[in-house]
Amino acid sequence: MRLLVYSHDSCLRHDTGRWHPERPDRIPAAIRGTRAAGVDVEEREAPVATLDQLWAVHLPRYVKGIQDYCSAGGGPLDPDTIVSADSWEASLRAAGSGVAAVDALRNGDGDAAFLAVRPPGHHAEPDRAMGFCVFNNIGIAAEYAAAAGDRIAIVDWDVHHGNATQLFFYDRADVLYVSMHEYPFYPGSGWLDESGTGAGEGFTVNLPFPAGTAGDVYDDAWMRVVVPVLRAHRPDWIMVSAGYDAHADDHLADLRLHEADYGRMARRITEVVGMGRILFFLEGGYDLEAITGSVAATVRGVDGEFPDMTGEASPRRSHHVLDLAVSHHGKYWDLGTSQEG
Repeated sequence: MRLLVYSHDSCLRHDTGRWHPERPDRIPAAIRGTRAAGVDVEEREAPVATLDQLWAVHLPRYVKGIQDYCSAGGGPLDPDTIVSADSWEASLRAAGSGVAAVDALRNGDGDAAFLAVRPPGHHAEPDRAMGFCVFNNIGIAAEYAAAAGDRIAIVDWDVHHGNATQLFFYDRADVLYVSMHEYPFYPGSGWLDESGTGAGEGFTVNLPFPAGTAGDVYDDAWMRVVVPVLRAHRPDWIMVSAGYDAHADDHLADLRLHEADYGRMARRITEVVGMGRILFFLEGGYDLEAITGSVAATVRGVDGEFPDMTGEASPRRSHHVLDLAVSHHGKYWDLGTSQEG
């Protein structure tokens, strides 16, 4: 398998402050994971996004405001989201990486892409930075591919709900949004009844799990909900908000995933869409060893490895939430067609 890995030195210069968890060391940790996976890796520089690409999802006045604020030296955009003078270039390149990867995969340059960039993106709303995110990197790439007439599925396995990604596509049927996250938790959105509106009703699929949920329930959720929905949507692309903060060793949240769980999820993606149509965007994840191991497992999963489950058990309430999710999303999708893979 040939994996395209996009990053840029400016992502290391995006300065969030000495004690901030979203720190530069996350990038080399992720890249180490891609190199450790045992596949053919081609590392490429992430290009800058154009203003038109940014404006497809963000308001022009917001984009200009970020540029001006960074040019003035930066500071806090909100209590959690800090930028510096170098954050403007980093944000542009993080936003441009997914667009470049879509073009490269369309041209047959690789079998999958991993975007090792920061700032992350899935909390960035049309006119608001939040949750460490400045521009919505995955939303920009999804909009770019959708503008060419392609059908997109976004799978968000970050421990936090991708409120902004959901918002961008909430009334559309061409972009499916599936999120597995801890709930109730930051940013407070992502309950079952957030299912889309208008033409997009049913095309937002939230799986809000309580603290303590482990890989057994995640695996069951993929078989009972995620895989059937993805297959029914028949996407041309699957784009993953690949946060690794649901890992049991990550101290910013309370889920119990392990490296093997990420490998199993990645392997199941290949059951839905062919090679050359899968992109992973680094979102959260703050334990460096967990990032490296989980990224490696993700890449090996795309390459065909299907690791054994860890055996860690979720509390009863996690299974109950999954049953509720099956009942709710079954109003929109046939959830009786999945099969073990």
